Amino acid sequence: MITAIVFIQADVARIPEVATEIAALDGVSEVYSVTGDIDLVALVRVRTHDAIAEVVADRLNKVDGVLNTETHIAFRTYSKHDLEAAFALGAED
Repeated sequence: MITAIVFIQADVARIPEVATEIAALDGVSEVYSVTGDIDLVALVRVRTHDAIAEVVADRLNKVDGVLNTETHIAFRTYSKHDLEAAFALGAED
């Protein structure tokens, strides 16, 4: 599974509608409204790099109110759950 993190600048008058439309796209797992220079962050989880292009370039960028996007591809995933599992290797219950 490939994860892309997409930073989205949106028309401020349409942020809730833009977020809802993006969240409904196949391949988008989550959308967050955030503070700072960007308005929304979307997590795209798909099986191929071509699918990222389909989701981001072909659909997400065309949502009315999306002004600009910046896409980052995740290499590895680190989470509290993963770290706990790693440190528990060989530990006895």
